[in-house]
Amino acid sequence: MGIFSRFRDIVSSNLNAMLDKAEDPEKLLKQVIREMEDTLVELKASCAGCMAERAKVDRARAEAEQKVADWATKAELAISKGREDLAREALLEKRAYSERVEKLVAEAESHVGVVGQYQSDIAELEAKLDQARDKQRVLLQRHEHATNKKRAQTDIRKFNVKNTTAKFEQFETRIDRLEAEADLVNPKSKPSLEDEFARLAQDDEIEAELAGLKEKISAAKK
Repeated sequence: MGIFSRFRDIVSSNLNAMLDKAEDPEKLLKQVIREMEDTLVELKASCAGCMAERAKVDRARAEAEQKVADWATKAELAISKGREDLAREALLEKRAYSERVEKLVAEAESHVGVVGQYQSDIAELEAKLDQARDKQRVLLQRHEHATNKKRAQTDIRKFNVKNTTAKFEQFETRIDRLEAEADLVNPKSKPSLEDEFARLAQDDEIEAELAGLKEKISAAKK
């Protein structure tokens, strides 16, 4: 496939439609971008070659124009010296170089058109390439987001409420057992004096309440 045919296929393609049909959009985008980059390199190389050829033609035209001027001068010199035969030959040379100048001018104009077309194609392909790179960047971001979301959901499932609660309960049970074992190893110390008086006051209240219940029951039997 020629460079222009490949270029036309690329710029006329519907990237969105291609991605919608693709089984692996990321892989397709990489392939398309790589092909665009390769085509762009070829277009720029061809454009540079055409510009170099145009410069070569311009130099040849300048040389031919100089020859036209030189032979015109020689024809005048021959006439001034009475050498009409030489003047005729000089004019023939002048005509030949004048015709060459016309051809080179036409060729230079043709190169101008080709270079302009190359530059237009390059700009169009660069815009298409930017579009593809933007889509690739979006796809990569979406892929990264989906991957992170999937990882997060997986982690959430690992630490669901039921399992987490059960683990906390197990941990709490272990602490309770450790505390009980600590109480057995280190019995509680003798109650303080304040604790003893508080207990005495509590005992008096209980005894008074108990006496009241006895009186109530005795009165009810009478």
